[in-house]
Amino acid sequence: MNLVRIPRILRIFFPGMVYHLPGDKVLYLTFDDGPTPGITSAVLSILKEYKARATFFCIGRNAERHAGIMHEIRENGHAIGNHTYSHLKGWYTPDREYYADIGLASLFVPSGLFRPAYGLITPAQVRFLKNKFRIVMWDVMSFDFNRGTTPQQCLSNVLQNARPGSVVVFHDSVKASEKVLFALPKVLEHFGNLGYRFEAIPTPDPPYTTDID
Repeated sequence: MNLVRIPRILRIFFPGMVYHLPGDKVLYLTFDDGPTPGITSAVLSILKEYKARATFFCIGRNAERHAGIMHEIRENGHAIGNHTYSHLKGWYTPDREYYADIGLASLFVPSGLFRPAYGLITPAQVRFLKNKFRIVMWDVMSFDFNRGTTPQQCLSNVLQNARPGSVVVFHDSVKASEKVLFALPKVLEHFGNLGYRFEAIPTPDPPYTTDID
């Protein structure tokens, strides 16, 4: 079952994470799993056309390989966030291994923002990491990564569910490229015409360091 909106009951059972931010006619667009050559730059070009700011939750190994794209993201005024180094699932990874992977990612993605890969994180991991990061989930999932989702369905998922302060998930990945590049400009145009702004998620200061012990 694909849940475009995270049910409120899950937010109650998993406190200490950000699902939604206050704001009058503002959306927080986020992009997971990059940076990816070609695709991330295309996303950046679309965002620039609409004068939108966003947040990129980057996989550490991708950031290490593509430092030039990471520079391009920051130079365009966007925020970055840690998305683990190896895209590990917290539910199935021993805590110390999981924290070490996050610490490694922070060498290449220095940020006080963190999003767990697949959204899979245990309550114990949340309790440990929330003192070191602002842990960001979402309240609208575009499902651009899902093979069974059409580009039009991806767009509809966002248009029908986003509301003021929504944190929306897209992916700047090969798998999602067709859908995100179709939907993104239409989302920006639709909500822009309604008077919405598109902002990056505020990053805690100072940014997180690699010391997790």
